Amino acid sequence: MSRRERPAKPALSRRWIVDTAVRIMRAEGLDKVTMRRLAQELDTGPASLYVYVANTAELHAAVLDSLLGEVDLTGRDGGDDWRGQLRAVMTSYTAVLFEHPQLARSALVARPSGENYLRLVERILDLLSRSGAGREQVAWGVDKLLQDATATAAEHAAHEHDPTSADDWNATVRALHAVDETTHPAITAHMPALIGGSARDRMRWGFDVLVNGIVHTRVPGMED
Repeated sequence: MSRRERPAKPALSRRWIVDTAVRIMRAEGLDKVTMRRLAQELDTGPASLYVYVANTAELHAAVLDSLLGEVDLTGRDGGDDWRGQLRAVMTSYTAVLFEHPQLARSALVARPSGENYLRLVERILDLLSRSGAGREQVAWGVDKLLQDATATAAEHAAHEHDPTSADDWNATVRALHAVDETTHPAITAHMPALIGGSARDRMRWGFDVLVNGIVHTRVPGMED
């Protein structure tokens, strides 16, 4: 087919670039989402992509923002109270990152700024403000909630894809069980609770710890 007979390529756009990056990530993994690989997929030169995306970090942040559209912001699984709905939203956010392990690790440093991220922040602010906490507490609390959920997902992703993870955990458990009570009395006193509890229960407890702390801990410099 001659060049003249080929169908015209659609004009480049940020939306098309990000959608293609998401497709590559789903099929090949986030490490394959590079400017060079993306240019190859779009049949263009890497330089043309920089008009829409500054670098790979910004591209990964855009991919993350795209996937944040999968977060259920309704909180419908949390019942009628603000705390239950907020827990449901944060659980959905964590679950989305669980589904995309490489993205979970990237999310620790990627800073999305798209519409899906803004909707997520808006929803968390709205629900957390219903606690009656001060404006600064609510504002700072959003960062802590997202940071904790992201770190939890990234840790989960690391364990899921590390064949030695189970061996490492078993070694840790054995070490904790084997401590001498005379030299490590605190560890002995808190076993087996130190390693007990399901991941679900620990996540739920961790959420409550954060929310209670946010609501009841004043931000430095707040007026009494």
